[in-house]
Amino acid sequence: MLRIARIHHNMSYSLIREIRSIRVIRVRFWFCLLLIAYCLSLAIGCGYHTSSHAQVNLPQGINTVAIPIFVNKTQSYRVEQVLTQAVVREFTSRSAYKVVNNDDGTSDAVLKGTVVSTQLSPLTYDSQTGRASSAIVQIVVDVKVLDRHGKTLFENPNYNFRGQYQVSRDVSTFFDESPLAVDRLARDFARSLVADVLEGF
Repeated sequence: MLRIARIHHNMSYSLIREIRSIRVIRVRFWFCLLLIAYCLSLAIGCGYHTSSHAQVNLPQGINTVAIPIFVNKTQSYRVEQVLTQAVVREFTSRSAYKVVNNDDGTSDAVLKGTVVSTQLSPLTYDSQTGRASSAIVQIVVDVKVLDRHGKTLFENPNYNFRGQYQVSRDVSTFFDESPLAVDRLARDFARSLVADVLEGF
């Protein structure tokens, strides 16, 4: 009887140890899950912060940036106005700098752009009309950012932007008669350019 009691006692003790081990494993498991969730939340939060605010590293002392109307060396009507307006909006929304339109010499820096070329290449065609329904649009812009002393802070004489857009009429009239597509192109161009300018210092 004593031997049987000892066996039962040993079995009970082993069972208790197993139960405790399982509880420890469960606690560790849930702790790991919570730790992973916490790390993911931090990563997502940091990612959101980074995507919402550019890492601006302009030289100290720059508070005002002038962005005058781009020079247009192409035959595309008012493309320089649409691009400039989009860049001003994007620059204002992505930085804390004051943006002005006129370069009167009082700004701490000036962003100058020259539209060098615009090109459209048909991509797909409407099977009924035979006209292009989408096209690849390519814009080349000469961009410079200078401080008030004329020192070059950022320069890309061959800034090349490409995008695919829907066209409602002939490709040759895209910039004249497709304002919605041109506006979207300008927004896409501005996002890309401003990100390069702000993060390129």
